[in-house]
Amino acid sequence: MIKAVIFDLDNTLVDFMKMKEQSVVAAIDAMIDAGLQMDKEEAKRKLYAIYDKEGIEFQKVFDAFFQEELGRVDPKMHAAGIVAYRKAREAALVPYPHVNLTLMELTRRGLKLAVVSDAPRLQAWLRLCYLGLQHMFDCVVTYEDTGEKKPSAAPFREVLSLLGIQAQESLMVGDWPERDITGAAILGMKTAFARYGDTFGTKDSRADYDLGDILELVAIVDRENGKERS
Repeated sequence: MIKAVIFDLDNTLVDFMKMKEQSVVAAIDAMIDAGLQMDKEEAKRKLYAIYDKEGIEFQKVFDAFFQEELGRVDPKMHAAGIVAYRKAREAALVPYPHVNLTLMELTRRGLKLAVVSDAPRLQAWLRLCYLGLQHMFDCVVTYEDTGEKKPSAAPFREVLSLLGIQAQESLMVGDWPERDITGAAILGMKTAFARYGDTFGTKDSRADYDLGDILELVAIVDRENGKERS
């Protein structure tokens, strides 16, 4: 009996990499307009090199970029980049198709909903609020809540504890097999691979279910709970 569905956030509920790409490109265009003397593709490569080194959630990427390239932070170009990045992020940060419908259908069936994300707490909540999904979940577990990232069992145990359910009563949905699927399966949670958000070209997710569309979760839960509709 599935009593709760637990979601990864990035590339599961929202196309994070598309949002990041569009935001970075908008920031580069704005910085060039403000005086940055650099080819657009070169600037993009250097910004992503910083992300590769510091992590994709690094909040001081433009500071680091200017320090590396100019030896100082140019306030005009810096401000232009930040403003353009934030505007583009807000425009691009939208849920995958059928996310809202799926969450509402699962809620109608009496299921609890949760998020387990490796993102920093504030960034995870900002994304949920941008998406208008902050009220849809019974709990949200982020990196700061356990100090460990998936596939560690800690965040999965934490969310199960907060939901008050057993591992076998849950279904974990995520786009990263080595983190989302493996970590959940170790505890005995059912798993669904968000193939629609896959950025790795995954062949075999080793999940119980593969999703081409998040809406497929509704039928899966109905089937698991013996309520499959004819």
